[in-house]
Amino acid sequence: MAGPDQRVLLPQVRRAGCARAPHPLSASCSGFDPAPRFAAFRHHLDTPLAAQTGQLYINDLYVFDGERGTVFDGERGTVFDGERGTVFDGERGTVFVMDVNSSITGADIKRGFQTEARYEIKVHFDGREMEELTYRVAFGEPDSDGRQPVTLHAVTGDQAQDDSATGTQVLEGRTGETVSGGNMRLWAGRIRDPFFIDLDQLATVNDAFKNGAKLDRSAWRPDKAQNTFAGNTVESIVLEVTGDGPVREGAQIGVWCRTVLATDAGGWRQVNRAGHPMMWPIFWPTDTDFSNPANFRHPCDDMRAGGAEIATAVASVVAANGTAPDPQAYGRSVAEQVYPDLLSYRVGSPANYGFAVRNGRTMLDNAPEVMLSLVLNTGMTSGLTSEATVDTRSAAFPYVVAA
Repeated sequence: MAGPDQRVLLPQVRRAGCARAPHPLSASCSGFDPAPRFAAFRHHLDTPLAAQTGQLYINDLYVFDGERGTVFDGERGTVFDGERGTVFDGERGTVFVMDVNSSITGADIKRGFQTEARYEIKVHFDGREMEELTYRVAFGEPDSDGRQPVTLHAVTGDQAQDDSATGTQVLEGRTGETVSGGNMRLWAGRIRDPFFIDLDQLATVNDAFKNGAKLDRSAWRPDKAQNTFAGNTVESIVLEVTGDGPVREGAQIGVWCRTVLATDAGGWRQVNRAGHPMMWPIFWPTDTDFSNPANFRHPCDDMRAGGAEIATAVASVVAANGTAPDPQAYGRSVAEQVYPDLLSYRVGSPANYGFAVRNGRTMLDNAPEVMLSLVLNTGMTSGLTSEATVDTRSAAFPYVVAA
């Protein structure tokens, strides 16, 4: 990781010069060059390079309903509860949580957020393939206490897809403090990691996928499960939006997040992205040189560029395990469920990333069980519950626990 006086540079994105494609199967709907020049890691991979550049790599994305009866007074920047203030028809806020820079990569990680990067949460509406709202978070240099200036811009409409669009600054504050205004509030800082999994179980699944082989269930026992991420910390961005904006009750949204880094040519380079949980650990666990092109794609390119890869991998492993009568058809169905890689959510509804319904994702959801069961087409227990991380969550904003 570069020091404060050393600019981190990446080659500028080469625009393909094509129009926005009407369907994910068409060519490069986002205009990004799919050929990777710099690749990335995400989701809890333990590698030396991640320790050096972990500020840019996304660990988890959560989308869920917040506290009912909460509104924000933009003029005074004060948060009111339902008893003391006006309630927007009793709506809950919609909460977006983006976690990066996991301490699982080592004790010598560089704390805080990258000052020459943007951390973006992108929102699609009603199944549209292109985002129409981008929440863009940026950070300044830390002070003597390690706290950083933070700003939030909202970019709407077609400009939400444009890295050069400025948007509107809606919030400004410092890390470790709640800042509020209008119908939004924001908190960013170091937290206890709410993610839980036993990586020994994941290793057995990785072996099966690597070789298209039968899962060795004797290699790991649920009754011996331990949360590998106990005591782990991450940098977290928590944004809650309430009221009469586009993210309103009843809206069907698709959400993904990404990190982008400034280039020497004055542009921005997408480094990493996240939607569904557990994609990298399951499908690309050896991507330690950060070369997988999925890091750079727009979600609308996912099925065209990577659908066959997901379908083939799943078909191979379910065939070896005898868990699907038509492995190829099941592989295709999984690819269609995880691509485009967006976290779907009906605003105002209870969030749950579960077996029957995948509607947003809360910090209590056992995402590893859901995803491992999906890709293997058989029930997989993690041996863990959300009780393993009860000390990492709060019922009140910002819903996380500072480390």
